[in-house]
Amino acid sequence: MSVVVANIYHELLQDLKGRVRAAQMQAVFAVNRELILLYWSIGRDLSQRFAVEKWGGKIIDRLARDCRLSSRESKGSALGTLRYMHSLAEAWPEDEILQLVAKLPWSHNV
Repeated sequence: MSVVVANIYHELLQDLKGRVRAAQMQAVFAVNRELILLYWSIGRDLSQRFAVEKWGGKIIDRLARDCRLSSRESKGSALGTLRYMHSLAEAWPEDEILQLVAKLPWSHNV
């Protein structure tokens, strides 16, 4: 392979790798955004139910337990996640802020 062909090949290889990495990052950001929006809406629903139904914090314990029992694939603490979802919605009750909040990873929001 000549030096010119090797350089062209190397440039193409680097371009392809960069494009794949960029697409992977876009996918990660899109998934993160959807999860944050989902978690916020679940937290908002919990907040609204707490207000209307006069539920206490123990309902989150029960929901988490029932979620764990019904989902064998669940690997995290549903209790902690539900609490964080509720806290997220309490911290950001207006959905306009979500456009900013959804850009942050879940761990940053927690």
